[in-house]
Amino acid sequence: MVLGETNKKVIKNVIKLLTMVILMGTVVIWIMMPTSTYKKIWLKSMRAKLGKSIYFGKPGVNLLVYMFPMILLASLGSIYLHLKKQTRVNQFNRMDRKKIDKFGALKRPMLVKGLGIVTVTEVMFLMMFMALLLWSLANYFYHTFVTITPQSLPTNGDNLWQARLDSIAVRLGLTGNICLGFLFYPVARGSSLLAAVGLTSESSTKYHIWLGNLVMTLFTSHGLCYCIYWISTNQVSQMLEWDRTGISHLAGEIALVAGLLMWATTFPAIRRRFFEVFFYTHYLYMVFMLFFVFHVGISYALISFPGFYIFMVDRFLRFLQSRNNVKLVSARVLPCETVELNFSKNPMLMYSPTSILFVNIPSISKLQWHPFTITSSSKLEPKKLSVMIKSQGKWSSKLHHMLASSNQIDHLAVSVEGPYGPASTDYLRHDSLVMVSGGSGITPFISIIRDLLYVSSTNAYKTPKITLICAFKTSSDLSMLNLILPNSTEISSFIDIQIKAFVTREKVSTCNMNIIKTLSFKPYVSDQPISPILGPNSWLWLATILSSSFMIFIIIIAIISRYHIYPIDQSSKEYTSAYTSLIYLLAISISVVATSTVAMLCNKKSYYKGLYQNVDALSPLMIESSPDQLLPEFTNIHYGERPNLNKLLVGLKGSSVGVLVCGPRKMREEVAKICSFGSAANLQFESISFNW
Repeated sequence: MVLGETNKKVIKNVIKLLTMVILMGTVVIWIMMPTSTYKKIWLKSMRAKLGKSIYFGKPGVNLLVYMFPMILLASLGSIYLHLKKQTRVNQFNRMDRKKIDKFGALKRPMLVKGLGIVTVTEVMFLMMFMALLLWSLANYFYHTFVTITPQSLPTNGDNLWQARLDSIAVRLGLTGNICLGFLFYPVARGSSLLAAVGLTSESSTKYHIWLGNLVMTLFTSHGLCYCIYWISTNQVSQMLEWDRTGISHLAGEIALVAGLLMWATTFPAIRRRFFEVFFYTHYLYMVFMLFFVFHVGISYALISFPGFYIFMVDRFLRFLQSRNNVKLVSARVLPCETVELNFSKNPMLMYSPTSILFVNIPSISKLQWHPFTITSSSKLEPKKLSVMIKSQGKWSSKLHHMLASSNQIDHLAVSVEGPYGPASTDYLRHDSLVMVSGGSGITPFISIIRDLLYVSSTNAYKTPKITLICAFKTSSDLSMLNLILPNSTEISSFIDIQIKAFVTREKVSTCNMNIIKTLSFKPYVSDQPISPILGPNSWLWLATILSSSFMIFIIIIAIISRYHIYPIDQSSKEYTSAYTSLIYLLAISISVVATSTVAMLCNKKSYYKGLYQNVDALSPLMIESSPDQLLPEFTNIHYGERPNLNKLLVGLKGSSVGVLVCGPRKMREEVAKICSFGSAANLQFESISFNW
């Protein structure tokens, strides 16, 4: 049954209303959580009604208050994105543009250095989050210094400062748990929560970094305070204690050590020079979360678990997709030590410009996965997906050497994850687009230009005027401009484009850009075209996985609690906290694995059927664009100089000028400063950076 546009609009409005109600309720809970009102009145009342349940017990309160709303929110977000995807793209009229421009100032850069490029909206939410943390700390510390007095000292002989230090340590951990509750949302690459608000996992990486620093600062302070307390009170043996029913100190210390190892490798000096150390050390998140749950118990851990639950679903779906080899049909080696890989793609796979594909080549490294920008357009090239790989590190250098030095490679095994990108783009709302790139930063703009080329060729919408400002170190890098035009497409009759190329380290051209090596591969029958793991209705299937896995998890826990945990708790021997936590974790894992696997198999049976039978019929994908077509007609090349971005951007005509930048940090910061809050009102800034 196909829903009409009116019905879709009604459903989307209902989802928006429900989302606002859930969000407001969640915000109220987080604000009230550190107060005595919540602990003594709200929580006491909820535990009186739910905490004595024979099916869920004490964890039932946090399941209902913290887990259920966020899983419901993620499911609603998936349904909303499914309906939005099916809705026909509307042409922007003057009224639409005015509405967008009204809120355009909120997307303008406000901070350029320090925290990176941060928009007005991000500053507002950052301030609100910091206010929540300060509010929580203020409430917790008020309890510490008001209720712990010389008259109220415990009878165990603690001094006043020791008793207060004990209380402060607990409350630092409670505040750290607030940050932990949001830590995993930004790194769930296929999350509906990110896509519904226009974010991608790449653009949200900085939020994960901010939250990670806060989490480890608070948890490290929490651990240090307890170490000082135990040493000062001659209770060092407490460090090795693993309480059967309460807080397990040893589990907390193991979790903290795992967190410190991850934190140490995130600093730029280590992450940039030893990326593999950083990457593999981050897998300690599994140790961190496991022993964190053992440390605090599953009941309290459920407060910060919704984000991790959504991340687990996303991570397992990525695992399922990465198990298959994909069909690599051709490659091109450019003079600038750059490789373009061309894959066969299922025509049903649709993605937005600037999307990312994670690539693994076992012959180079079985463990390493690297993200690359997709240069092709799923609309213009329905059966092909291309990525460009610049030789900049050991992995990419090995790939370039392998393809450049041999003509005898008939097959190359490749696995992928993705694509991941924005749910939709709104470039058509601008009068003109200015794209500023440095080096290989040109790659996301190739996909945008190709997508606009398709839109213009349909004669359905007027595309904005495009100005591409690209800076390269050497003239050989100009060969990357060859990738803009697919299949010798005639560009001048469709879009208005101007390319301003700057070669910074050479006065004249020293490279023959027409020397391009092309390789064709012979894929195995088992190699598959790149396809979405959940099929064309992936958002709807994701909603099904989230909701059904959570329901299965609830049912499993209810049965185990009723017939196993509850009878033991009613006896003289209370059930061990670590075993309870382990049961919950196993139940979550089983429900996520089962529902995700079933969803994948259902889609594989329904829409992959017949696809593999036609593998041999797909011809090698060859791209024949050349600089002779592109450079003289559309491009001005400036040798021995850098682009004067202030001169090129300030004073641009048009009520709405989209300014996109991708390249080195200094270039992004310079463009952000030009387009910052309080500058020219018609410049709408967007930074594209790939700092994984």
